[in-house]
Amino acid sequence: MTVPLRTCALIPTFNNPMTISRVVSEVRRHLDDVLVVDDGGNEEARRVLDEIAAQGAARVIRREQNGGKGAAVKTGLRAAQESGFSHALQIDADGQHDTADIPKFLARAAERPQAAVLGHPVFDETMPPGRRAAHALTNFMVFVQTGGRNIVDPQCGFRVYPVGPALDVAVRGDRMDFDVEIAVRLHWAGIPIVNVPTGVRYLSREAGGTSHFRPVRDNVALTLMHTRLLFASLLWRLGWIRRLTA
Repeated sequence: MTVPLRTCALIPTFNNPMTISRVVSEVRRHLDDVLVVDDGGNEEARRVLDEIAAQGAARVIRREQNGGKGAAVKTGLRAAQESGFSHALQIDADGQHDTADIPKFLARAAERPQAAVLGHPVFDETMPPGRRAAHALTNFMVFVQTGGRNIVDPQCGFRVYPVGPALDVAVRGDRMDFDVEIAVRLHWAGIPIVNVPTGVRYLSREAGGTSHFRPVRDNVALTLMHTRLLFASLLWRLGWIRRLTA
C-alpha cells in the first residue's frame, strides 16, 4: 500500500556552476518543489543560482559561510520542515547521480513512509581506483557499528529522508562524514532502512566534475566520526541510546 507524501528535492551545492542547472532541470521532471542550498559558493556559482531562482526552477537558500555538505543538508532539512514537507529527496549537485532513478526512490518512500531510502551506489569505470579501498573500509566500519548489513552502503548522497526523524537524530558531522553518520543514527533510532541500487558516475573536470573532498581534513573527520560511532554502538547494543533519546 502506498500513501501520498509531500516531498521536495534537496540539493546541497558548493561551486557547481557547470552542472547545477542540468541537475535541477532533471529533478523537476519528477518533483515540482526543489530546494537548493548554496553553501557559501563563489560569484560564478551564485550567478548561476540567481538565474535558477529567477526562473522559478528552485528555491535557493544561501549560507554565507561554507560549512560543509552536512551543514547544507541540515539547513535544507530545516527549511523543508518549515515549509511543511514530510520527505526530502537529497541528491548531489555535481551530476554523479542518475536522476532517472528518482521515481524508484519516491516509490519506495511511498510504500514505506517511515523509512529512510538510501541509495546503494553501483559504480562504473569512472570511479577513481584510489577511492575503492577507502569506500570499502567505511562500509565495513558501518557493518560493525550497526551489527549487520541493514545499511548496504551509507556513502551515497542520493536518498529520501522522512524529514522529522532526520532532524531528530543528533548528527555531529557537517562535512563528508554527514551522509554516513546520519544513516547509522537513523538505524539506531529504529527508522527502517530501504536500500536502492543506483548507478553513480564520476564526471571529468572538463564536464564540471568537482571533488570537495580534502584528504587531510576529511579523513580526520571520518576517523573521529567512526571512533565516536564505535563507542556509541556499544551503548546502542545495550539499549542505552534509545532510552536516552526516547
